[in-house]
Amino acid sequence: MTGKITQLWATKTKDDEWWSSFVTAPLGIVANVWAVDIPAITPNRITAASFAVAVVATLCILIGGIGWFIAAAILIHLSHILDCMDGQMARYRKVSSPVGSYFDRLTDQVQVTLWFGAAGYAAYAQTLSVVPVFLALVGISFYGLRGYVKYIALEIETALDPEYPAKMALRKKRDPVAGLGFGLTANVKWFIKEQAKVLDCDEGVFIFMLSVALIFDQLTPMLWIFAASQLYWGTLKAWQRGMNIDANQKLAIQK
Repeated sequence: MTGKITQLWATKTKDDEWWSSFVTAPLGIVANVWAVDIPAITPNRITAASFAVAVVATLCILIGGIGWFIAAAILIHLSHILDCMDGQMARYRKVSSPVGSYFDRLTDQVQVTLWFGAAGYAAYAQTLSVVPVFLALVGISFYGLRGYVKYIALEIETALDPEYPAKMALRKKRDPVAGLGFGLTANVKWFIKEQAKVLDCDEGVFIFMLSVALIFDQLTPMLWIFAASQLYWGTLKAWQRGMNIDANQKLAIQK
């Protein structure tokens, strides 16, 4: 059993997002100890199940009321655990595919839109103010911008240098620094270091932030944080990637 858990830990995304890294991804590994040996359970089916649970969570938010909000918070976490499981299982079974990765990332983007769009509506229903709806729109738009500029930049950089994707993949490769066999000190250091990722305000942070807001019925303050953080990071990432393209182009001309 220990050897199996070690192998599953090796499938965990090495540079995972905050909360995903030390909560939902490890829970996914625990669930996969049982799931990976069942042929009927496949990574793509887990992806579909994750998205279905995300849709149900969205409906719970739209219905409203503290009971439905708590149910939504639980379902959001369940959806994200499943979202971690699919990639882990694919890597464990060595059946990873571009199509599976595509649909995994696509559903991730859609469910963030569903959750925060529903949260904006629920906050509007409580306050009769359009401000939460506007905040949700800003947050969703600039969160989408973060991914959009990444792939635009990738397309442009690849056109300039066909080896660019391979170079980036090589730079992102990281050896594991925690897990079974690394000892308590190494794991504690890893856990402490992971906490800095909360400032990235990415999907891993959303899982925690939205769930807490639902449980304590504080949707509007959460939407202010969501909108402000995504406005900042979306704008910064867009500017940085533009500067990187310019710098790489100048370097190519010099060569």
